[in-house]
Amino acid sequence: MIFSRVVLHPLLLAAALAPTSLLSQTKAETAIDRLTSAATAIIPRTAHLEKMATCCEWLEGPAWAPDGRLFVSDTDLNEILAVSSDGKVRIFKKPSGLTDRSFHGKEPGTNGNAFDASGRLTVAGHARHQVFRFDRLEGSSSMTVLADRYQGKRFNSPNDLTYASDGSLFFTDPPYGLASQQDSDPKKELPFNGVFMIRDAAHKAPGSTPTEPILLIRDMTRPNGIALSPSEKYLYVANSDPANPVWMRYPLEKNRTVGAGKVLLSAKGAPGVGGPDGIKVDVKGNLYGSGPGGIWIISPEGEHIATIHVPERVSNCGWGGADWQTLYITASSSVYRIHLDIKGLDLTRRH
Repeated sequence: MIFSRVVLHPLLLAAALAPTSLLSQTKAETAIDRLTSAATAIIPRTAHLEKMATCCEWLEGPAWAPDGRLFVSDTDLNEILAVSSDGKVRIFKKPSGLTDRSFHGKEPGTNGNAFDASGRLTVAGHARHQVFRFDRLEGSSSMTVLADRYQGKRFNSPNDLTYASDGSLFFTDPPYGLASQQDSDPKKELPFNGVFMIRDAAHKAPGSTPTEPILLIRDMTRPNGIALSPSEKYLYVANSDPANPVWMRYPLEKNRTVGAGKVLLSAKGAPGVGGPDGIKVDVKGNLYGSGPGGIWIISPEGEHIATIHVPERVSNCGWGGADWQTLYITASSSVYRIHLDIKGLDLTRRH
């Protein structure tokens, strides 16, 4: 049942496009479906969705850097980009992913991004079939490959990732970085699409050899977005398979094994473009994830609290800003942001 629908019409600001940046921000029309009373404590009545930048083809992996820049990936254009608060976009690394000219897939670049407690950028390598880290926050920095194989077989295409408070790194591995993006792709070496953990990834020294990850889940068809609860007792994984678009919750044991998963919420049959993809969590344990029509806010119990509508297909979201209450959203060719009344969760800040 919908409690209210708020539609704001702020003034649209015109802007000229530079080759890699939009030099002004636009306050987009904002539509918010407040589905339960819990939305009141999360979304201000005057909340508006602001378009920060339009620059690209398919943006992913928003991650807020310690220096106040937002890092995103364009998987199609093979770039990692840094977006300043005024909407200026600069290329951080190109090519970010494959340099192999024989690759004819749609997405040769990298995907999800995350910062460790030391402020180093960790990347889901997607078409590179690796999880790797920039040892300094410079595009020319040396890179340490944290993991690239499981039991001798190359990863499909690491998609999204998140750090735990102890420095362990969790990541998903669907086939979207393969040329056909299908399980039947001849270059797919693993017979499943898994969810993995690299123990103590944040503590690996620069130049270390890749680590053998721990396989946590192997029965999901399209594991995609990934996040931990504030207590780190639950692991959340979004399944982006159109046939089974769900957010899953798994109990996470102290030894970092997972118990039987349960469907937290299904988006099957929901109207709107898009489906479960990137996810983040706030300090109260609510999930924020791409879903049909925009960003879905979901309670820890699986109740659909609200939808923040976005005028483009949403891929992912991430927390940032000085007060850690701004939700940044990557959607097709643009980056959006909205300021909320709750802080985002960042487990790397606990130490």
